[in-house]
Amino acid sequence: MGRVGVDIYPEQVGVHLEDVTTFAKFLGGSSTNVAVAASRLGHRVATITRTGDDPFGRFIHTALQGFGVDHAWVTPVAGLPTPVTFCEIFPPDDFPLYFYREPKAPDLEINVDELDYDAIRAADVFWVTGTGLSQEPSRSAHLAALEARGKRGITVLDLDYRPMFWESAEAATAQIQAALPYVSVAVGNREECQVAIGETDPQAAAKALRATGVELAVVKQGPAGVLGVRGDESVVVPPVPVDVVNGLGAGDAFGGSLVHGLLSGWDLTTTLAFANAAGAYVAGQLSCADAMPTADQVAAVLERGKV
Repeated sequence: MGRVGVDIYPEQVGVHLEDVTTFAKFLGGSSTNVAVAASRLGHRVATITRTGDDPFGRFIHTALQGFGVDHAWVTPVAGLPTPVTFCEIFPPDDFPLYFYREPKAPDLEINVDELDYDAIRAADVFWVTGTGLSQEPSRSAHLAALEARGKRGITVLDLDYRPMFWESAEAATAQIQAALPYVSVAVGNREECQVAIGETDPQAAAKALRATGVELAVVKQGPAGVLGVRGDESVVVPPVPVDVVNGLGAGDAFGGSLVHGLLSGWDLTTTLAFANAAGAYVAGQLSCADAMPTADQVAAVLERGKV
């Protein structure tokens, strides 16, 4: 449940937007990419979001169907355009994003009375992101969905803090902290943990997240790997070497693969290693949703030890 849009990515690497000559169009949006990633790994997936009633909205429905993601709960909003996102690609670690989500993104118009609470309760996994808490009515809808779910199965909050979507970091802190007691898994990088619970040290952040009632805390540490803390388990999995092309979809590939590992009942080390490898695979590609790997492709990365 969360953000959707169309990614318009330059086909020239290392070029500023004003000098780009050709672009490619892809399905985008963090939670939507996670849905695609999980579908590629063989799971039955649906997403709850909204689009504009326009050609890009129709493209999103077609793309979701092509990726095997149920789009029954993807509805149009009259008068609001489907968002588009541009980026610049300066590997290995500079990928400026330009979001066109004005006057308001349709995915922030998800309403409490439109949700299928039976489907939300029945799902083995329910995944939401911090962005969905940034504005009303989406905020109330996300909290209503989490409350109705009551921590059934696996309930994941991707901290996903993007400052351009919030009036202030303090506002984000308040809303994320309101959601944390309803989730069993929290995922974020060190900066997102700082906003969520005031900690950047990975172990301290994991401890603080667990103190809110989260069962599994996953803290991404960049070149230092990924920390996972669950019960008495505390593991750090190193990153997978990759010649980065576009790092923007790596976190979403990680998310879909994290879900795959949790549903498969794997131990924490195996789950995080698989998710890391999936993220590295996508970091070596131009697109996000289109690049989400199959299980065999992730296994090949793990076997080689690099992308």
